[in-house]
Amino acid sequence: MMNSAVTPLFRETHTDWVRLQTLTLLRWLAISGQLVAILVASLALGLKLPVAACLVVVAMSVAVNMLIDYVFPQSQRLSEPQALTLLVYDMVQLTLLLFLTGGLTNPFALLILAPVTISAAVLELRSTIIVGVLGTLFVTVLVPFNIPLQSADGQIFLVPDLFLGGFWLSIVVGILFLGAYSRKVATEIRAMQDALMAAQMALAREQKLTDLGGVVAAAAHELGTPLATMKLVSTEMIDELDGRPDLQEDARLIRDQADRCRDILRSMGQAGKDDLHMRQALLIAVIREAAEPHMNRGKLVLISVAQDETPQDRQPHVLRRPEVIHGLRNLVQNAVDFAAAKVWVEARWDKSSISLRVMDDGTGFPPQMLGRIGDPFLRSRRSAVEGDVAQPLRPGYEGMGLGLFIAKTLLERSGAQISFGNAASTYLQPSLHPERGGAVVDIRWHRQDIEAPVSTGLGENPVVAR
Repeated sequence: MMNSAVTPLFRETHTDWVRLQTLTLLRWLAISGQLVAILVASLALGLKLPVAACLVVVAMSVAVNMLIDYVFPQSQRLSEPQALTLLVYDMVQLTLLLFLTGGLTNPFALLILAPVTISAAVLELRSTIIVGVLGTLFVTVLVPFNIPLQSADGQIFLVPDLFLGGFWLSIVVGILFLGAYSRKVATEIRAMQDALMAAQMALAREQKLTDLGGVVAAAAHELGTPLATMKLVSTEMIDELDGRPDLQEDARLIRDQADRCRDILRSMGQAGKDDLHMRQALLIAVIREAAEPHMNRGKLVLISVAQDETPQDRQPHVLRRPEVIHGLRNLVQNAVDFAAAKVWVEARWDKSSISLRVMDDGTGFPPQMLGRIGDPFLRSRRSAVEGDVAQPLRPGYEGMGLGLFIAKTLLERSGAQISFGNAASTYLQPSLHPERGGAVVDIRWHRQDIEAPVSTGLGENPVVAR
């Protein structure tokens, strides 16, 4: 599970994702399109436009781009105020051009949606609201205030008020809809990227711990013989030095320190107690290793395996993959966090699959959230009501809702199929709940995805040149 200590990493603004050069390039494209539109309208279509004024407005954008290219490096990333300023400028420049070329009777008025869409995708909500409000204000002002389009013979191009009002309404609705849609999609993409980053960090951390455990286990294995020799020799010295208490005390000290070294190595190698350099272990051993950090947190964690195994279908050896261990650990932690008193982890297997079930005796997942379990940044399962105040079931815990997402992502990466549910209806009275009536998580692998290949032995430890 992720805790509040890492929250700032995932709450940084994302405006620095956009390079200044990107908006500059888009502005050059807009300048080119504006020049072509002005020339075609005035020369090919014969419309009477204030060409000089239009070219001055376009020249403003040329000057802005040239100044940006001169002052800032091409790799410049935009801060929130910088991006907002540039988008507001683009909107103002487009509004001036529309004012000179017929206002909303100009079909290019639809381009006012572009800055709003970009803002919704890359800026914070407050900045997006500012851009949207300004866009709505500008198109509203353009309805009565504009220089009408005129044909070559001086005839003013007019459209019915109903059409003009409908076009204004379509732009305003477009600002609202495209702004909300773009922001929703961008927010979900950011949340998924942040969550995947958290899952990758968790997997990398688990891999480091696994590798460290393997090194410690190998060290404990290699040092076992010399420590046993030291203990044997010191014990013999204690017997032979009877009558010389000073030397006998030194021999006892040597024996005690050898025992201490053995205990330290055993403790350090607890995470790698199954000799991680083998990269495989019995299914029950992997489950116990995953659940071990949460075995002494005040809740009873019961681990069991199928009892009907036959000599032809012994308990499988599985690969001790970091993503499997970390994913199972997160599921057990979630169950312990919300259990009333007990958590059950049951394992079964057959000729084609291996399955696990994690259950608790808590209140279960809220029904309205079952379809979203496993999504990133989904908050706590439910709150307990005490008096008129809702009390969180995880006192002192302010997580980001990433635990189940990380577990689901890592386990699916190993080939697992995962489903979430409740063992009993969440609408039952607490007194009517069966003992295993809380949340249920089912995990299932095809055996070839997780089962370790059959080996004949551990092999020799590699010799490292010194």
